[in-house]
Amino acid sequence: MSHTQSKIHKLFELVEPIATVTFSEVPNEAFLALGMRNYWDGYFAGRAAPLGLAPAEVVHAVFYNFADGEVARHIPWVWGKITPQEAIAVRERGSATALRQMIGQLADSPGLVRAADLATRAAVSAPTEGRVLYAALRALDVPEEPVARLWHAATLLREHRGDGHNAALVAHGIGGTQAHVLMALSLGMKAEEFGRIHHLPKAQLAAVVDGLRGRGLVNADGGFTDAGRETKDRIEALTDELAAPPYEVLSTDELDELAAGLEPIAAAVRSYDN
Repeated sequence: MSHTQSKIHKLFELVEPIATVTFSEVPNEAFLALGMRNYWDGYFAGRAAPLGLAPAEVVHAVFYNFADGEVARHIPWVWGKITPQEAIAVRERGSATALRQMIGQLADSPGLVRAADLATRAAVSAPTEGRVLYAALRALDVPEEPVARLWHAATLLREHRGDGHNAALVAHGIGGTQAHVLMALSLGMKAEEFGRIHHLPKAQLAAVVDGLRGRGLVNADGGFTDAGRETKDRIEALTDELAAPPYEVLSTDELDELAAGLEPIAAAVRSYDN
């Protein structure tokens, strides 16, 4: 069965806010309470934990779009404060707590249970070949509690897509920092304004932009050329195509049911504290 790329992308937009509650205040505070020095210690401890005691070079390769040296500021330091197994438990517990707070009464609704069941069936169905972080997450136990199970399934689907996005970037010869530059431009921002890379030394960031300019992807003013925009669009289309396998286990009706079930949950997360 083949679902349209538009449906797959819509599912990504619904899964993303649910999965990324793991980067919110409640999980962050839980990691800080265990000795993490800052937000990024907790980020790397939680997200890299399924990889075990992998060295910084391996985590950097899997996470892909962090600048050189960023991972090494946290890995392996965090493993002197917490084990990967503990980090997995802290992340799951904190993320489920955060999600429950954000969605209120939806947490106890039959619709959430059904969405968690469908999302989990999709999330554990895809091949793991070439999907390092997805495979590591697949090796973990699936939580029984519905809110935690929904978060876990969303995380699996997000990281499956992320592994595919890395493959699409590599296939187009786009490095990690270059990917952030292209993302900034797609949002109508200059590279030096983008939050994920604005802290880089000006000369380093300028060299990355110059490299993209030399390939004809960025113009003299630091914006997209037509070729640059086409390249970004091809990468996103390929990413959606590569993200499809988990959803093939669901019928068209079930896919639509999953989207309908996730919509109010994702909307509640997006509107929380806004």
